[in-house]
Amino acid sequence: MSEIVPICENGSFRRAYAKGKSFVSPILVTYVLKNRAHCIRVGITTSKKTGNAVRRNRSRRIIREAARQLMPELSGGYDLIFVARAKTPFVKSTDILCDMRKHLSQSGVLK
Repeated sequence: MSEIVPICENGSFRRAYAKGKSFVSPILVTYVLKNRAHCIRVGITTSKKTGNAVRRNRSRRIIREAARQLMPELSGGYDLIFVARAKTPFVKSTDILCDMRKHLSQSGVLK
């Protein structure tokens, strides 16, 4: 399994938004960009449109949990950015997992 590294710097997010491939659903947006490292880098974004701090934190928690469950199935060398949408805090992590699996299989990141 590849190493998982969080994305913290703004430049990495901007590069993924500009050059990455995006996959959209009503509860999640996924950006996928190949990186030169052989690790999986994951970033999660929640805007104020998602809701107050409690809803934004819940959105991050359920996205992080779904990503954690998918990690053994992923091939390394990708930057993954997950963006929460307005419906995200109101769904279960299994729904997020389903959408995330669909996005990542479309992008070819799943083994």
